[in-house]
Amino acid sequence: MTEAKRALITGITGQDGSYLSELLLEKGYEVHGIIRRTSTFNTDRIDHIYIDPHQPDAKLFLHYGDLT
Repeated sequence: MTEAKRALITGITGQDGSYLSELLLEKGYEVHGIIRRTSTFNTDRIDHIYIDPHQPDAKLFLHYGDLT
């Protein structure tokens, strides 16, 4: 069994990040995305590909972070 490829995407909830995450998931990657901690949890652009990370088939994981 081979280990899945992993990708880290900064700005995953933005236009480019959401498209890239969808492409990589289709190619079998495990995708980790960095999102900013804001007053609203705005994940509209990735809601269609996001599932509970506790599910055994989850391949998309979100992490709070801020790159400055």
